[in-house]
Amino acid sequence: MDDAVSPFAVDVPPEAVADLRRRLLGTRWPEEATVGDWSQGVPVDWLREVCRYWAEEHDWAAAQARLNAFPQVTTVVDGVAVHLLHVRSPHEGALPLVMTHGWPGSVLEFLEVIGPLTEPEDPRDAFSVVVPSLPGYGWSGKPDAPGWGPGRTADAWAEVMRRLGYERFGAQGGDIGSFVSANLGARHPDRVVGVHLNMVVTGPPEGQTEFDEREQRALERLRVFRTDGSAYSHQHRTRPQTLGYGLTDSPAGQAAWILEKFHAWTDCDGDPVAALGIDRLLDDVSVYWFTGTATSSARMYWEMARAPEERAPQVDVPTGVSVFPHEIFQPPRAWVERQLTDLRAWREHDSGGHFAAMERPAELVADVREFFRPLR
Repeated sequence: MDDAVSPFAVDVPPEAVADLRRRLLGTRWPEEATVGDWSQGVPVDWLREVCRYWAEEHDWAAAQARLNAFPQVTTVVDGVAVHLLHVRSPHEGALPLVMTHGWPGSVLEFLEVIGPLTEPEDPRDAFSVVVPSLPGYGWSGKPDAPGWGPGRTADAWAEVMRRLGYERFGAQGGDIGSFVSANLGARHPDRVVGVHLNMVVTGPPEGQTEFDEREQRALERLRVFRTDGSAYSHQHRTRPQTLGYGLTDSPAGQAAWILEKFHAWTDCDGDPVAALGIDRLLDDVSVYWFTGTATSSARMYWEMARAPEERAPQVDVPTGVSVFPHEIFQPPRAWVERQLTDLRAWREHDSGGHFAAMERPAELVADVREFFRPLR
């Protein structure tokens, strides 16, 4: 059947793991940077040790088992297979919630929040959680034609939720997942009860020339990102195919490309391994490596560059926002309210960063519960 939903389990063959280890041990390394920090990119010694661990000690089988402990399915929407975790709450009346990751994330980001959301102490806070892999990411299919931006992805999510039996549902996301979730609210307001975001990308009103201290901090954060932190995005937006040759062939290159962002975007005091653990970082990088999605994942940025209206759609359904201090963008509430017209919850945290579900799962769960409680 066209709308069939089929059980799925991740099964990376042992020979793929062996090939990864062989490639890592045969890496041709560049010389050291001429500085002793991360200002020219990932330090050689740091990455060599990470890749040594990846080759000799990282246990992909354990990561795969953790993932396969959650029910998973696939279904084909508009010609592209969609992989997702689908964890129904045992509590009657649980609100369906679709949670969407971004780059360089994956469904692994949400493993620690699924249990608290589906089986809370108070059954009135229960959710049935759906966590899809974006098109071109993880174990979802890779689009073979252009057009799969946040809008079309949101439409696909709405269809997936229908197939799972959910007519009314909430949406949550960060990074690209924030664009997809916002588009869900904008394009399917009759079905989406609310949208919760942990990243919002928006600027000041056109023509504004005077800014208070909070707004000045937001502008400075945006300036630093554009001048010193956005080269990856420009490459994704303009030449994802060219980038993909190196990353698809070199696991060390793939690791460097991703882990630089965990260093820059997490609340880690310069040490993402200490903050998140080397296994959690390499679990995420391994998803990109074993699925060969370096190119297809970057291509989403190419799509977004050609559909700017899908990056900041006006959302009129109820919305909530969690702001973490090490997030890339730090817009003040007044700027956000121009896009999210029914903003009902706003929480600025004092720790945490871009990968909220990994870095601060308890805080994110609490915010999601609080926001959706009156919307059930």
